[in-house]
Amino acid sequence: MQINRRSFLIGSAGIGAGLAFGAGSTTSALADTAQLRAMWWGSNDRAKRTIEVTKLYQGRTPGVTIVGESLSGDGYWTKLATQMAGRSIADVFQLEPGTISDYSKRGACLPLDEFVPSTLKVDAFGKDVLKLTTVDQKLYGIGLGLNSFALFFDEATFEKAGIPVPTQDLTWDEYAKLAIELTKAGGKSNFAGGPYGARYTYVFDAWLRQRGKSLYKDGALGFDVEDAEAWYNFWEDLRKKGGTVTADVQTLDQNTIDTNCLALGTSAMGMAYSNQLVGYQLISKNKLAITMLPREKKGGPSGHYYRPALIWSVGATTKNAEAAAKFIDFFVNDTEAGKILGVERGVPMSPTVREAILPNLNPTEQATVKYVNLLKEQVGDYPAPAPLGSTEFDQNLFRRLADELAFEKTTPAEAATRLVNEGKAMIRS
Repeated sequence: MQINRRSFLIGSAGIGAGLAFGAGSTTSALADTAQLRAMWWGSNDRAKRTIEVTKLYQGRTPGVTIVGESLSGDGYWTKLATQMAGRSIADVFQLEPGTISDYSKRGACLPLDEFVPSTLKVDAFGKDVLKLTTVDQKLYGIGLGLNSFALFFDEATFEKAGIPVPTQDLTWDEYAKLAIELTKAGGKSNFAGGPYGARYTYVFDAWLRQRGKSLYKDGALGFDVEDAEAWYNFWEDLRKKGGTVTADVQTLDQNTIDTNCLALGTSAMGMAYSNQLVGYQLISKNKLAITMLPREKKGGPSGHYYRPALIWSVGATTKNAEAAAKFIDFFVNDTEAGKILGVERGVPMSPTVREAILPNLNPTEQATVKYVNLLKEQVGDYPAPAPLGSTEFDQNLFRRLADELAFEKTTPAEAATRLVNEGKAMIRS
């Protein structure tokens, strides 16, 4: 394996790696070698695990080189957009539930149905698992693990403050009181009980599902101005009472672990995806714990659902589709690969891999598995794939309006009206 030192600088700016990995055979029977490009985003820990798996694959399957590239959150989507415009999409690239529908409908992903089950041996995953990555009756990706939304919290901060830790039946009203108490108990500047969560579409989705609505419905927005205003009012009220980090801290969050306020040590609680607990714990000085997001009322719907934590898709412009599919199959089905990956990309879909890795999991990894199991009786139906335009809605409208609100450049009523009106123009079925 060769590493380009200049491009393989691991840090908050992301990493770009020229890596000689191994992969499967090319689609051409005459070709002895093929080169695949793989691209993903994530923490330094994810990059290291991915590299180890690809090195393992190279040892078993010589003849095919994979050039890997890991980027920061925003940098990743910029790079993918450039690749799409130039019709040179990476052979294997990472998506997640909120983006797979959007990018498959925009022609970025190759349908994988022809490779199941001959190359992609995913029958054991369960009959409904492939539905999680199916859009318009075509399979556009393979889930790398199960996860759901979660509330992370710093146990040491709670203990020091003498405040009981949050439980799975915590309500939003109780959460708000807890966040304010934690801020006061912290007794220091640039620290708060929790994030300014108005910025997170997935938390808004759970909030809506608890109230019989959803983020999207039938290829359009699933909520109205009144719903959005209630959401913004909650977070603005909490911010003004000191329960959230300040606007300048929250806007640093690029939806990556190392930019989140909990990971940065500026809050006692954070909202993220359950598989990310592993990455958060690597950064955090104190022990972190995990529980469910707050809910509207005791005993009410949780708003949670199982989702594929992350997804490998094959680029629509690939010349080596079979090779790409073989690499993905190795990634999700090989037990040794599973032991390297652990649960950083979610609890493995394969029952065989899941069983194989359990004895080797550290306490943090075990906590994520227990959390996914805890949700078994709490999850609702998986929503329909996000419509076209959902990525733009999240990145360019939802976050922007939350930032303007936090900086007091708009009001909850104005932001709610703009979110719905501008959102309708972005979302296309």
